[in-house]
Order: sequence, then C-alpha cells, then structure tokens
Amino acid sequence: MQRYFVEPGQMSGDAVVLLGEDARHLATVMRSKPGDEIIACDGSGRDCLAEIVNIENGRIEARVLRELASASEMAWRVTVAQSLPKGDKLETVIQKGTEAGAAAFLPFVSKRTVVQYDERKEAKRLERWRKIAKEAAEQAHRSVVPEVAQVAGWKALLGRMADFDLALLCYEEEGRRGAGLRPVLARFGSSLPEGREGAPRLLVIVGPEGGFDEDEARQAEAAGAVCVGLGRRILRTETAALMALAAIGYESGEMGEARHV
Repeated sequence: MQRYFVEPGQMSGDAVVLLGEDARHLATVMRSKPGDEIIACDGSGRDCLAEIVNIENGRIEARVLRELASASEMAWRVTVAQSLPKGDKLETVIQKGTEAGAAAFLPFVSKRTVVQYDERKEAKRLERWRKIAKEAAEQAHRSVVPEVAQVAGWKALLGRMADFDLALLCYEEEGRRGAGLRPVLARFGSSLPEGREGAPRLLVIVGPEGGFDEDEARQAEAAGAVCVGLGRRILRTETAALMALAAIGYESGEMGEARHV
C-alpha cells in the first residue's frame, strides 16, 4: 500500500489532503481512484489509513479510516554527522541511512573535506537531500522523515555534541588498535535508567575520504565525543555511517528483543 508524508496542516482528525508531486504520483502513476486506500503520515509519528474520496485539479482528498500503530522507528535516536564527501555520496548516505533508521543528518565541513562548499548552491542541494530523505522514508515505511540540517562548520559541530547522550567519532586509528564500537554501545545501553522517558540521543560523526586527523580527534574528545573504530578494515566514507547504524540498531534491539530501551 502506498505511503505518503504530508505537512501537518494537510492532515486533520478525520481528513487528509495530498497536493503537488504526491498528488500527481498517486493520480497519474498509481492510477488511483476514489475508494482506494493509502497510508498517510504527518512525519512526526502519526500514521493513519485513509480512503480517497475525491481527485481533482492536482488535489486528492481522503478520509481517515483509522489510526495505525507506529512501530518502525529505532529505540535510540541517531543523528549522522557526515563530513561532505565527493560527488553524490552524501545522497547515498541519506538514502541508505534513512532506510537503516537514522533520525537526522548533519552535513559538515572538516579539515580534509575535498568538496568546495558553495553557499550559493546550498538551498538547492538541501532541497534535494530532504527530498531523498522523504522518499526513502516512504519506501522504508518509516513514520518520521529524518531531518537534514544545513551544512555546519567543524567548530559548530563540536558545540552541538553536548546536545546528545552519546557522541561517537568514527576514527580509523581506534580500529587499528582494536578499540571498537561494540563495548562502548554495551556500556551506554547498560547505563540507561529503567523507565527513562524519551529515546536516547546518539551522534555518529563520520569524516571525509581522508578521514580525521589527530588534532580533530583530540578536539572531539575534549568536546565529549568517544573515538571508536568500526573494525580492522578501512571503510569508504559512505559505508561508515551504515556500519555504525547497523551496530547501534543491533545493540538497541532492532534485530530482535530489545536489550536496552
């Protein structure tokens, strides 16, 4: 069944309205008609089953049949901070990271970032990144569209680490020394108090193609991050976040009975 994210103002207690590209897709590509059912989501966790009642002039109106339980989000809320990679690699990180359960993405610029950041192109790129997140969330049957933030500088990223319960810097030197992600996640999970309200907030920080230098690793540690390795192999920058998300998903119970929630 087709799933669509709509703006909160397009979904009331008993009605849903689809506009623009979503309405065109449903009407022309899916050839939907009155009486067909869809799943509508407000992007903040509310999902409902709705029946189309009217299709007219790029606007689709539907009535809410019933609320649906939302059970597709990770127990731990993970933000992926990705240093800008070359080409369209960030699009891959956002698409696959959304499928893997990331709650948000924070692109940033670090010392070894090769991409020349151009503020004039920022709005267009950000719009595309957010569209990719929305489409991936629909495909993966997510209840929440991950936020994609504006590109930040390294100092700004350091300043945001205090907003998270655990910040992890993916650093290949730690992998060579055998200091892996798993024990850090296990200690973090076991430290969570029973009955805690709200999902734990984690930040996963991934460097560009050349990785982080030692000064950046030390700066991140001073700001509260834990440097971790993702195994003994060298990963591409677009692979690292997905490895971390898989490990976090496993430790938080994504693959079976929850261990730490």
